[in-house]
Amino acid sequence: MTKKLRPISLAGSIIILLVTLWAALLRIGWDWPTFSPQLAGMHGPLMVASFFGALIALERAVALGQLWAYSSPVLAVLAGLLMLLSPALLVPAAWILALSSVLYLAVGAAVIRRQSAIFTWLLEAGVLALLVGNLIWAMGYPIFHAVWWWMVFLVATIAAERLELGRLQRLPNWAFPTFYVVSAVVGLGLLWSMFQDVVGVRMLGLGMLGYALWLGKFDIARRTVKLSGLPRFIAICLLSGYVWLGLGGVLMMIYGPMPAGPIYDAMLHTIFVGFVFAMIFGHAPIIFPAVLALPIKYTPRMYGPLALLTLSLIMRITGDLAGMYWLRKWGGLLNATAILIFIILTAWVIIQVKRGKV
Repeated sequence: MTKKLRPISLAGSIIILLVTLWAALLRIGWDWPTFSPQLAGMHGPLMVASFFGALIALERAVALGQLWAYSSPVLAVLAGLLMLLSPALLVPAAWILALSSVLYLAVGAAVIRRQSAIFTWLLEAGVLALLVGNLIWAMGYPIFHAVWWWMVFLVATIAAERLELGRLQRLPNWAFPTFYVVSAVVGLGLLWSMFQDVVGVRMLGLGMLGYALWLGKFDIARRTVKLSGLPRFIAICLLSGYVWLGLGGVLMMIYGPMPAGPIYDAMLHTIFVGFVFAMIFGHAPIIFPAVLALPIKYTPRMYGPLALLTLSLIMRITGDLAGMYWLRKWGGLLNATAILIFIILTAWVIIQVKRGKV
């Protein structure tokens, strides 16, 4: 049964991602057809709470190996599909996302019972941030209040996974305490943003910069980038992502909270696109075989989407900061194109491997 739920959950997630990319292009200013007047405004919840919520929860469910754990990604996909069906289903979908987060929190608790470690607790803290963000949105507050919680969900999840790998290295005695301090700054900034967002968001930005510097200094990618093939590709994805994470933190520290506009776009997408999708590009050759038992091999062609993602994001952020809206608009289009090319390339590689041609 669990093997049947894996492809269903992933297929639903991919559908949501594709529609979300279209919503992103509508939001950034492309006047294209849409089946819902609210589609552009649903871009954030669809991308983070539904797509990423389902994708990461699916990975955790596979790791736990228990049927009930799949309820979280399935509900996240269901909520996303309901949002696409009708604007009237938006509120029920939001509460289904909150329920999905509660179940994901339970999965994390089960993992902690098996292995109580700093990284598993940080993973659980990230899921708690997802839950709070989903509740904020479900209760009718504007998305810009929830987005910082969603951001921490993704950043904490990735940071925790890299921290786990850090145990394989000989790091200086002060490395891990520094990581804990940075995590405390992120948590404090997030809580502070609920009462005084001007200070809280800037503190959160300081934490993002702290994570970027720590990962750039201590992550094993600094060693594996000297290798070849898949390890080098993963390392380049990771290191480029850390640069974007640091830049996002700096922008948050400079500008503070923004409800909308080009600066808001720059702060969010340096992290959500530059950091998070670089991580996805790098880990896809590992995640797909582990989650779906699909054969996928590294190919140098994977550098193409990564290069396009990086260059297009430079265009987008430059357009945001310089007020060059045409550049921002084209940068956003090429962001989506890079992600779409990577999806197609991944599917092509899987087919070629199955045919024995790679």
